[in-house]
Amino acid sequence: MKRRNFIVCSTLFVVSSCTAATTQPNRTSGNPSAGTQMSKPEKLRFAVSDVKGIEDLQKDYEALRVVLEQTLATQVEFFPVESYIAAASALQQDQVDLVFTGPSEYVVMRARTNAVPVAAIKRDRYYPVVAVLANRNIQSLNDLKGKTIAMWEVGSTSGYLGPTKLLIDAGLDPKTDVKIELIGKKGLPALKDGKVDAWAGSIRRYEQFLESEQLTPNNLPLLTKGADLPADPFVVSSKLDAEFVAEMRKQLFQNQDKLLEAIAPADGAKFTGAKLIEAQDVDYDMIREVYRAIGQGAFLQG
Repeated sequence: MKRRNFIVCSTLFVVSSCTAATTQPNRTSGNPSAGTQMSKPEKLRFAVSDVKGIEDLQKDYEALRVVLEQTLATQVEFFPVESYIAAASALQQDQVDLVFTGPSEYVVMRARTNAVPVAAIKRDRYYPVVAVLANRNIQSLNDLKGKTIAMWEVGSTSGYLGPTKLLIDAGLDPKTDVKIELIGKKGLPALKDGKVDAWAGSIRRYEQFLESEQLTPNNLPLLTKGADLPADPFVVSSKLDAEFVAEMRKQLFQNQDKLLEAIAPADGAKFTGAKLIEAQDVDYDMIREVYRAIGQGAFLQG
């Protein structure tokens, strides 16, 4: 998912919530479920951590909101936030109940709240790659020592953290052994023009660039590819009743076909072909490892 104001908003979190909207705390009412008393919210306040404004939420995620409402038999309303830090603050302040977020945002959110991942969207072909120019005598990641690598931006799972993990696994120190230039969409053009020695990012972005520029993998060969990146989780407030959360998880999986159909077109159709999977906090330890390796362990502190 996209990142906005990553470092600035992380700093501001200490002094303010960065929250875009304020609502009254959501009250719950006891509803019988399978013979037991379950505390069920009158409504679920739903945020998407990288979407600013109600119009963008409705454009990309209205179909998902409707499916969630039908599936959970509970009113679901959008809660716009300025950033994932604002979403974390809203969870802390009991202003939001359910957040759809990205892998890297999740680990920061988890560090600041007791938010629980109930399920996750595993994207199809979601893994990092490293590309180089042909005929540059770069045969392995170790050959990148002392060279310049273009990446997306700090906090991007596929455009920064995943690629950085590849460097770490190859024995390279991302702070001292290579020069990383965070130049976003200019990265692949810079590689094509020979302004950087390598580019690291998602396989989909790489393939889309080749297609748009009428290039082949022979022009920008892949040096390596990484393992699948963590899935995008649905995170719930720790204030929700545990029985209701369990029921929510059950209903999401029982209705996963509708859920996946609704989310497939969102955010440039990047969830096309995705799967709904169980989510465990340990699934995101790779993200934590990279943050520590690049000297950003403060992101992981509450």
